[in-house]
Amino acid sequence: MNFSNKIIFPSLKKSLRTTIWLLKIILPISLLVRFLDYFGALAFIAQFLDPVFVHLGLPGSTAIIFITSIFLPLYAPLAIIMSMTVTLRELTILALMCQIAHNLPVESAIQSKTGTPFWSMFSLRVVVSILVGMLLNLILPAEMGMPIFAKVTAEAMTSVGVVLMAWLKSSAQMSLLIFTIITVLNIIYNLLEHYNLITKLSKAIEPVLRFFGLPANTGFLWLIGYIVGLAYGGAMMIDQMSDGKVTKPDAELLNYHLAVSHSVIEDNLLFVALGVSIWWILGVRLAVAWVVVWALKMIGRRRLCLR
Repeated sequence: MNFSNKIIFPSLKKSLRTTIWLLKIILPISLLVRFLDYFGALAFIAQFLDPVFVHLGLPGSTAIIFITSIFLPLYAPLAIIMSMTVTLRELTILALMCQIAHNLPVESAIQSKTGTPFWSMFSLRVVVSILVGMLLNLILPAEMGMPIFAKVTAEAMTSVGVVLMAWLKSSAQMSLLIFTIITVLNIIYNLLEHYNLITKLSKAIEPVLRFFGLPANTGFLWLIGYIVGLAYGGAMMIDQMSDGKVTKPDAELLNYHLAVSHSVIEDNLLFVALGVSIWWILGVRLAVAWVVVWALKMIGRRRLCLR
């Protein structure tokens, strides 16, 4: 196999296209947030949201991050985070909330195509993300330091020129980060696909699936969801349901699991690169996914007993 022609160059080409597409979305948003912060709009919003977000351990100004996350891919709220000064504790809480509830209109619509209602997925992810934020606020250490990217303080923003320079610097860092992570993911996926390892891996993870309360026949889809996310995973699920390989009840269980825990490689790398502990973000999402599926199964059994 010509490694460069088969794996590297296709991955780089695809990563460049994806990065450009993402930057067209996130760079204008991040610049807007810079100016909102500079002109005091975020501080104005914060005074109304502080009483609510205090229960999440977050300043009210970070509400724009969570709201953006709900409606756009994860790179958009990440760009806003890099435009603000937050502590590592706040970043950890935001990371979990945004990982659980991001790009909901698109991802919930995809999951609805596999038989799980749109609003079930949408509301589940919003509610769970808020509950996780409240829980983390209770258990995280009070002092965790600053994230590794935080180099410009709010006091340094003394003119429009300084704001633009700070935005250009963070945009360059963001662009490099996005391109690097997407390229690594594409290379990994192309290697797995070339050597037919995804099917073999799905057999090896059956004990993991049992632990999470998932049927063995969802192993391949579980891997896809964890490697490349809900969009591609949803398309594959539709195909497997059409072929009779996965039933609607099995697909629904997997949908609830993946709703709160998916694309763990890419999602986690994004925030680990900023200084967040992998154990917090990965461990919490896996624990929440376990709770959601087993709670759903218990509710289903109780309903059968009441009939």
